[in-house]
Amino acid sequence: MESRIPEHHPLRRLFGALAERAFTEKLGWPDFNVSDYISKLLVEYIRTDHLYRIKNARGERVEAVVDLLYESEVTYEARSFEREREVHRHIGDFTLFMAGLFPEYLKRIKTAGRIYHKDFLVDYIKTGKRSYRQVAEDVQGVSSSAEEEPAPPLFLKLSENFELCVVGLGYIRGDLDQMQHSRYHQARRILLN
Repeated sequence: MESRIPEHHPLRRLFGALAERAFTEKLGWPDFNVSDYISKLLVEYIRTDHLYRIKNARGERVEAVVDLLYESEVTYEARSFEREREVHRHIGDFTLFMAGLFPEYLKRIKTAGRIYHKDFLVDYIKTGKRSYRQVAEDVQGVSSSAEEEPAPPLFLKLSENFELCVVGLGYIRGDLDQMQHSRYHQARRILLN
């Protein structure tokens, strides 16, 4: 995951510390690779253009998970196995991010009433798990430039522990909410130093 936020930016340190605390202390899962990936995901998705970075063949943003699944299939829209892997990784990241930090978004799509959303029938948890597993298993067509990406065992861990990662992101959300209230000024001082 590449981002325009500098490597030593306070936001990276904040998300790194919150992810490490949530996964190590609160969940009892001290896996640095997972907490590091989660903190980088948070930094990456600060920008909404990264949240909706996948574009179709016409150059239009693909926002619904249903449409992302269609884009991920080589037999339909994916132009290569690399593209299929890229889209599946994005689906895993997107569903994890939304389920962990914005569960009210998922509730809203499911209870939209008369307003129909394309993802009404999509189970974000199952879809995210399946997409991360696909990334872990898909070694065919991965180019040498992908050597900088996390290794497949990480994606297998994310797939197998998807629900735990959602809970970890929920803890991070709670910490961020708390910082906005009672500890806002303390956090601001830390960020500005």
